[in-house]
Amino acid sequence: MSDFTFLIKEAMIVDGTGRKAFYGSIRVEGERIVDVVERTSNARADMVIDATGLVASSGFIDMHSHSDFELLVNPLAESKVRQGVTTEVIGNCGSSAAPLNDLLKEDILKTMPMLEEAELELTWSTMSEYVNLLQGKGVALNVAPLVGNSNIRVFPLGFENRSPTQYELEEMKNILAQAMEDGVFGMSTGLIYPPSCYANTDELVELAKVVTQFGGIYTSHIRGEEITLINAVKEAIEIGERAGVPVEISHHKASGKANWGKVRHTLLMMEEARKRGVDVTCDVYPYTAGWTGLDALLPPTAYEGGVEKLIKRLRNPETRGKIKEEMMRTREEGELDLLGAPDWGIVMISYCKGHPDLEGKTIEDVAKEKDVDPFEFVFDLLIEEKASVSIVEFTMCEEDMRHVLSHRLSMVGSDSSALAPYGVLGKGKPHPRTYGTFPRILGRYVRKERILTLENAIRKMTSLPAQKLKLKDRGLVREGMWADLVIMDPKRVIDQATYQKPHQYPKGIEYVLVNGKLVIEHGEHTKALPGRVLHLSH
Repeated sequence: MSDFTFLIKEAMIVDGTGRKAFYGSIRVEGERIVDVVERTSNARADMVIDATGLVASSGFIDMHSHSDFELLVNPLAESKVRQGVTTEVIGNCGSSAAPLNDLLKEDILKTMPMLEEAELELTWSTMSEYVNLLQGKGVALNVAPLVGNSNIRVFPLGFENRSPTQYELEEMKNILAQAMEDGVFGMSTGLIYPPSCYANTDELVELAKVVTQFGGIYTSHIRGEEITLINAVKEAIEIGERAGVPVEISHHKASGKANWGKVRHTLLMMEEARKRGVDVTCDVYPYTAGWTGLDALLPPTAYEGGVEKLIKRLRNPETRGKIKEEMMRTREEGELDLLGAPDWGIVMISYCKGHPDLEGKTIEDVAKEKDVDPFEFVFDLLIEEKASVSIVEFTMCEEDMRHVLSHRLSMVGSDSSALAPYGVLGKGKPHPRTYGTFPRILGRYVRKERILTLENAIRKMTSLPAQKLKLKDRGLVREGMWADLVIMDPKRVIDQATYQKPHQYPKGIEYVLVNGKLVIEHGEHTKALPGRVLHLSH
């Protein structure tokens, strides 16, 4: 039986290189693009897509995603493929779905109530077992996994806040090497999140050297995006320079009004580092609010020993008082950064299993309604919910975000999971970037505000991340490439998700092909699962 063929004709083709769009036709046979011509084609095909008035590009690569468990819950990846995403990078911010030991499994089950509700059992331990499970169940898009530094560190050290012995460091290096052998694209760190934040620079350099041996990358939620931003970027660059590893700075931004404008300096730092031979880039999402766990606002020392120890400290009046004092203390440059000063008016509860009525409200508003101190309310809520509360923080400025987005070293990452408006994944009020990142850039920042050309925006979504990941046969509309393609209406494409109503698909994404199979047709999911778990070529 011959391979199924598609002919996409009369399209405005944006090939991903950044060069000017051209009108032409794309022919797909099986899983690959077999022909791209700058004219109308009358070649025979099993299915002809008339793309008159539409743009055809390579499928978008979400450089920063957290769909590690969600893809096992719902492999359709609804909120991502409906944006045009055909590949996403998982395992970011220091945490990945593998490798797992009993301590990690226990911690994950406590802090992710979704898993119990979805009846998802953590039956795997190694990265290869996880990858085989994900591929075996099927998935709608391609997945490029990273291994989390927190996972690696928990094996010898648990949640202890100390440096490893030489023996423990060698154990971590061996675990990392095995994950790299299993095909992950690199290691991620989350240097404000325990236990990754307990690692010092020298420890991370030694681990990054292992990544270098396999040709992988080092991605980092750096050690603070507020007052310590400049020093945190400096550390990421230092790790890249000393280990000889490519660096990806995750969701680059400056949080807190006092720090706005610092991204201009940090981007110059990246440019200077590149002149010295450090391959450093960053990713960005087009919003001025972040999304994390409420427990991330606590000092990292509060989390030593894991969730149970955290809750025990919050129950103790003395340690509870010390945690509050630490959160209120004025910080200086060089200190370990927290995710935001306690301005409770900019912190919105986005998910709280036991109190869904709180979702969409700020901590300040709820504390006023209940006539309680906001710190005491937060501590009590974390105890009751076993530290599993998500928040959205409005901490950035539009000017900074636009500057990072338009910079030549940035690519696009949603910093979110693949969700859906139904089932377990349809709960709460997640950050709208989950549903809107890529169409928002195309509709708002390309079409309406013109801070990016269409060609440059698509380069940031396709060939630039593909180059960083060493995906030599994805990211471009070119003969021989895998047929990951998006066909969209440039006049209609836009996000619809909002902070209060986030579970809304975007408009204007008409067709999406993943590995030559239609996943989105006329804007609707076909239920096809043609995605693959990709492997780094060593």
